[in-house]
Amino acid sequence: MKNILIVEDESLVALELKGTLEAMGYKVIGIASDSSKALDLVSSNSVDVVLMDIYIKGSLDGIQTARLIKEMDKDIPIIYTSALSDEETIQRAVETDPASYQIKPINPKELQVAITIATKKYVPKPFLNSGEIKIDNSFIFNTNTNELFNNGVYVKLTKKESDLLSLLIRSKNSTVSFYEMESVLWPLKSPNENTRRALVSRLRAKLNHKFIKTHSSLGYMIEI
Repeated sequence: MKNILIVEDESLVALELKGTLEAMGYKVIGIASDSSKALDLVSSNSVDVVLMDIYIKGSLDGIQTARLIKEMDKDIPIIYTSALSDEETIQRAVETDPASYQIKPINPKELQVAITIATKKYVPKPFLNSGEIKIDNSFIFNTNTNELFNNGVYVKLTKKESDLLSLLIRSKNSTVSFYEMESVLWPLKSPNENTRRALVSRLRAKLNHKFIKTHSSLGYMIEI
């Protein structure tokens, strides 16, 4: 049984989340509404996953609290929960290397998958198969088959999502311009900006909002 800490300052939301988690078979070791309480519970309990709301009570928000947990040498996966999906908030969260970022209202099935992946101990492969690119310790992309895996679990991508990821990886750590992206993915028509942004947003979500960065007015880059 996995021990979950809920950091959430909305009591009704926290209690509903607690009930959902317990119905899944997890043990909720506590609910914290602020950073101080969260740190106390982490230091005094065995915690397998922290579900961290970003905007909580007190002077420190959830992202700052996550940094403090990591500074305690606690190798605990952090799953952020937030109603916000703006780029600035996500970028701040990404810098703390979270296990996942769940947009409120929380989908129970998606949350369960995120917890399962977060608590699965990563065992490094002795070598990569042909065509496999290691994005980080969790994600591997096979450039031969255009397949994405997260801790060995297949992540379903649409054709456009896999083509975009392949393009970004081929140009890893370099900016892919909006023009290049559009000419490769939509060679026969001119997509509008909303189409491009929607595709990038979907791919970011499947990569747990990691790796892909926007260079304003220029394009996108994947950092590996």
